[in-house]
Amino acid sequence: MSAQERDADAATAPGADDEIIVRVRGLENRFGSQVVHEGLDLDVRRGEILGVVGGSGTGKSVLMRTILGLRTPDAGSIEVFGIDAIEADDAGRSYIERHTGVLFQDGALFSSLTVGENVEVPLKEHYPGLSASLRYELALLKVKLAGLPADALDKLPSQLSGGMRKRAGVARALALDPPLMFLDEPTAGLDPIGAAAFDDLVRTLQEALGLTVFLITHDLDTLYAICDRVAVLADRRVLAIGPLSEVERVDHPWVQSYFHGPRARAARAADSANTPALEA
Repeated sequence: MSAQERDADAATAPGADDEIIVRVRGLENRFGSQVVHEGLDLDVRRGEILGVVGGSGTGKSVLMRTILGLRTPDAGSIEVFGIDAIEADDAGRSYIERHTGVLFQDGALFSSLTVGENVEVPLKEHYPGLSASLRYELALLKVKLAGLPADALDKLPSQLSGGMRKRAGVARALALDPPLMFLDEPTAGLDPIGAAAFDDLVRTLQEALGLTVFLITHDLDTLYAICDRVAVLADRRVLAIGPLSEVERVDHPWVQSYFHGPRARAARAADSANTPALEA
């Protein structure tokens, strides 16, 4: 085990002094003359569901892809599990990949592979010595954890509904039992009932598996239903971060429009209706 891996294990161990799983400082992302992020700072705490919101063009997905190492930033630093994610050696990068699950907005499933084969892809990549029978059993377990029936294992993505494809994507993201999950617009395209069921799935998995979740969303219902904290991207940085009760009071035009419009009022009302009253 490398020194980076030992540091990462210490950072993710229960009771570790450092509760920060992802630490971003001074991040800058540019596309030509367009500056998307400038001086962006962000901490993601162990065990939380962090909702990331912002208007179009604020770079929510760019931020996620940069943290994941799919894009090299123009400036700044990123640590994941205490590892320098930008300058990591092969061992450090492999550690981050094995301990991180990702659900992209479109699911990003391989269309020519069955659901089970999709779930097995990361197992084959990181644990090539596993037998075919064990890979199958693990894939079946992840499919069931994602709330899909066992017979979904042998179906192609095209044979599933949109909501089931997203759950199949979750099953693949869970393949390596990662402590950290990234979800990009997981309820986009789902009807309200399907979106609420997916929110319940995310919260259930987070609580049962002790996951840390970085969740990009436009869905106000999701924010009020399952997010522990919310980070608002605006003006090229994290404008505000904290519990919803604090963030929605920030005096900024986008925040006021987003959190105090009619849809936000409806989401708050629904959340209040679903929250049990405290005993006197």
